[in-house]
Amino acid sequence: MAEHQIKVILVENDAEVRLRLQRTLEGLADIHLIGAATTKREADLLIAQFPFQMLIADLDLPDGFGLDLIRKTAAEHPQVDIMVLADSNDDPHVVSAIELGATGYVLKDKIETNLVSAIRLLAAGGSPVSPSVAKSVLRALRTYTNHSIEKNVTSLQPNPLSERETEILQLLAKGMSFSEIGEILTISPHTVTAHIKKIYRKLQVHSRGEAVYEAAQMGLIP
Repeated sequence: MAEHQIKVILVENDAEVRLRLQRTLEGLADIHLIGAATTKREADLLIAQFPFQMLIADLDLPDGFGLDLIRKTAAEHPQVDIMVLADSNDDPHVVSAIELGATGYVLKDKIETNLVSAIRLLAAGGSPVSPSVAKSVLRALRTYTNHSIEKNVTSLQPNPLSERETEILQLLAKGMSFSEIGEILTISPHTVTAHIKKIYRKLQVHSRGEAVYEAAQMGLIP
């Protein structure tokens, strides 16, 4: 198995959809499907047993809520990218999933056509989001922004991050992967991950997108 492969865990409640997605990912040189789960319990077992770089999850699971899975994964594996599979763009949990750590949100409609490119984009530091989902997020954020103005118009806070952590966050904001950051700063990916965990803790966030947003609000990055 190639070292550069994107190791993926898939969690999908619908058996037909899950099988179609599994077939879509078969035989790809750069993507390796570690396992496919139907329930939150099965997903927890896969996550505990195998190293992986990406979680692709349905929110509607028979034994639990997908948001709980996203929250737990983002907290315990901050280096992992999380993509949500949604049935519709008006799912009320779109923004909640993103706030909890999801960095990709793709509709199941025609997912076979978009899945591989979405995985590659997410692994490269991008944020694949279906256009109709993006519109829903923007509508929700208008309300959120109005409530956030008072919070953001506060006295400038001192930078809580170390010089090295700030460097890493700036590179994250440019969409670089953990391995690329390690090469630039001549440190191991493990060390990069350790720094990022500290960044998340200090900024009280759970994902790359949240960290970049908070840092920008604090004036730590352009």
